Amino acid sequence: MRLMCATVFCCFSFLFLYCFQADVIFALQHVMSGGRTYYAPLFGSVLITLVLQLLQLVVYLFSRLKGRSHALTYFPSMLMLALLTDVNIDGAGHTSHGGWWWGLPLALAFWLLIVYVARKLSYIEPGREPAGLLSRLMWVNMLLMALQIIIAVSCSNTHAVFHYRMRAEMALLKGDYARALSQGKESLESDASLQMIRMYALARCGQLPEKLFSYPVAGNSSAMLPVEGRTAFVFYPADSLYRFLGARPRYKMTVERYLQQLQRRDSVENRRATDYQLCGLLIDRRLDDFASLLRQRYAKSDTLDALDLPRHYREAMTLYTHLRANPVATYRNSVMEEDWQNLQELEASYPDPVERKGKVEESYRDTYWYYYEYE
Repeated sequence: MRLMCATVFCCFSFLFLYCFQADVIFALQHVMSGGRTYYAPLFGSVLITLVLQLLQLVVYLFSRLKGRSHALTYFPSMLMLALLTDVNIDGAGHTSHGGWWWGLPLALAFWLLIVYVARKLSYIEPGREPAGLLSRLMWVNMLLMALQIIIAVSCSNTHAVFHYRMRAEMALLKGDYARALSQGKESLESDASLQMIRMYALARCGQLPEKLFSYPVAGNSSAMLPVEGRTAFVFYPADSLYRFLGARPRYKMTVERYLQQLQRRDSVENRRATDYQLCGLLIDRRLDDFASLLRQRYAKSDTLDALDLPRHYREAMTLYTHLRANPVATYRNSVMEEDWQNLQELEASYPDPVERKGKVEESYRDTYWYYYEYE
């Protein structure tokens, strides 16, 4: 029975740390060490599991819990596992451990009370119980182990968006931008920092104006770069982003001002900064400013028809042309016009707003049109 409890704990601890919480501990070690050390998931998972198993042995030697209450000796180890993985780092880079400052003493006090009761009850338990796989002794302990596993998992960081962010940053460190973009791709949950990471990965792949609105957009243009402090990387160096765009900001400034200064600094147009500027205007739904900047940077004339624009720029200009009686720039594309008319017919077919949104989402979820009207 004791061997079975140890096997269950070691398997759970290793898989939990290696397969689910490796990114959380990676971030925690980076923050705690000031970036001087890094966490190796395989070695770290094995080492932490062995240390926690050793803690259980120490608890067992002092408590001498045997029989049906033996699994309770794993509670401190489970508690330490939950404490280690209950880490949250917000968009500004601040680390928090939840309410463990009062929860940990309370949980240990409650556990000590249960241990006391269990030791008293051990005197009236049968002297020797069969310890087979299907025995009561075995399954009482397995149920206790299962309950403690549920408590450990529920107290750890299971926030999906946080895990997407950490795994995406780990992929950025390896230069795997496609893997960074795959994190949480099927989820509708996001936050401003994850949005910043995705925009950077898309820009690295040359797909920012093509696929930006294929992902959920959170926040506004002020959060798409870390210059204002509203968003932040946890362990990926922000200097890599600044070098990619062209220069590191000397002081805290707005995203809009930073991108404008990049254009003034360079003797030729900085296309990367331009795409960030244009996409920021789209996120903020500033279509007039978008059309004006697009005309200035791309065509330098009132018509953009002859240009092979990226997808979201084509969508935005088609929308803008239909919304404004006197547009600052015009754009006509037969394929876009047909798609736009199909969208109008689809919307007209469903008078109910909720049903209409659902139907439009099925076909146009990854377009700027859907973002502009429904997000």
